[in-house]
Amino acid sequence: MEEKTTGAQEKEIDLRIIFDILKKNIIPIILVAAVFAAGFFTYSKFFIAKQYESTASLIVNNKSSERTTIQNAEITAAQSLAEVYSIIITSDEVLEPVIKDLGLSMTPDTLKKKISVSTVDSTQVIKIAMRDTNPTLTKNVIEQIIKVAPPIIQKQVEAGSVKIIDEARLTANGAPVSPNSMRNAIIGGLVGLVLILAFVFVRELSNNTFKTEEDISKSLSIPLLGIIPVVDTKEFNKSV
Repeated sequence: MEEKTTGAQEKEIDLRIIFDILKKNIIPIILVAAVFAAGFFTYSKFFIAKQYESTASLIVNNKSSERTTIQNAEITAAQSLAEVYSIIITSDEVLEPVIKDLGLSMTPDTLKKKISVSTVDSTQVIKIAMRDTNPTLTKNVIEQIIKVAPPIIQKQVEAGSVKIIDEARLTANGAPVSPNSMRNAIIGGLVGLVLILAFVFVRELSNNTFKTEEDISKSLSIPLLGIIPVVDTKEFNKSV
């Protein structure tokens, strides 16, 4: 029973020490976290190039048919083909004509790094997206891709149909999609908070000097008989 009581007291003392350290250093902790948050926000806002994104959607079918009813097996096959189509869309055979038609001064590999192709929720719908610092360029490239890619896909796979669902458009109403300045500010604040807390606790816990009479009593577990006061020499000489 005594061991449990002692453990609870030690836990209470430890929490009190942590609380005292935080209370004593609350101002520098807040200031450092705020400075880091402001720094990350400012850097994101003014020094990182803004990225814009344009997207378009295509739907693929495993074979051309005039039938209005599509079997489940055909949908499953189309989903598998969608992954193949994604590879074809970012191939040189598609990107080279796009670069030529738009008169771009970049290689297919450079353009490929800016483009992402993915299936939507494992369906036969493909989403094509491009990010760049030039919003007009992203839209123009996506427009050309959905114009050039379908006949090339049908030629390469030797079957199937590819239809446009959504035309090329800028996302976020034309606003930049990256960087997220507010998110970076929060990350910066958390980074600053972690750093200042680590510094404060290391400094406080590594300082083994006695600052008050209470520190001596707690550490040595002996009664305090008296203290030697700090005397101002000038005041002492005046009183003599």
